[in-house]
Amino acid sequence: MLPLTPDELLTTTRSVRRRLDLSRPVPIELVEECLTVALQAPSGSNTQRWHWLVLTDPEIRRAIGELYRRSCTAYLESPGAAGKLFADDPVRGPVQERVGKSVAYLAERMGDVPVLVIPCLRVPGGLGGGNQAGTWGSLLPAAWSYMLAARARGLGTAWTTLHLRYEKEAAELLGLPDDVYQGALIPTAYSLGVGFNPAPREPLAKVMHRDRW
Repeated sequence: MLPLTPDELLTTTRSVRRRLDLSRPVPIELVEECLTVALQAPSGSNTQRWHWLVLTDPEIRRAIGELYRRSCTAYLESPGAAGKLFADDPVRGPVQERVGKSVAYLAERMGDVPVLVIPCLRVPGGLGGGNQAGTWGSLLPAAWSYMLAARARGLGTAWTTLHLRYEKEAAELLGLPDDVYQGALIPTAYSLGVGFNPAPREPLAKVMHRDRW
């Protein structure tokens, strides 16, 4: 376990792409430890309808990685790609450009990451309309808890969802039941070094609203 305070853990759990060690195996027991922590997260009405696909088979990882690569290629060409945002901002522009390059780097290597974790949610009757925040709020906190637990153990992760452009293809490949929905794709590997810093963020004064907007 890394000697991190709670605040340090929360502020230095980064999206790790370039610094994933693709050559070092990750013990399944370590992933299970992280998932056991994740199971303590809240879920609506304590339903605990989450399920976790842990992909270690090389062929399956390559297949999911290819879906991610195809989707990422289209994303990187779109005007909303990370590397193209805030291009005129001398502070945020360079940061976004680095993010864009790291996204492209991971896209070519997703299938080589030792472990891919796909958090899923079982929704009887299908997603439908209504309160999507309440639905996904029963999965996403647990997925973030997994990433925090991984960071504490020297593992790097990244929150990605681009493969969901091919959600049906992925579901068929993974044998998912019709009422199980994928929430993310989290590459997991040992990080090359464990020293991560807090990322640049907009100041709190620009995003906090007290009592009214």
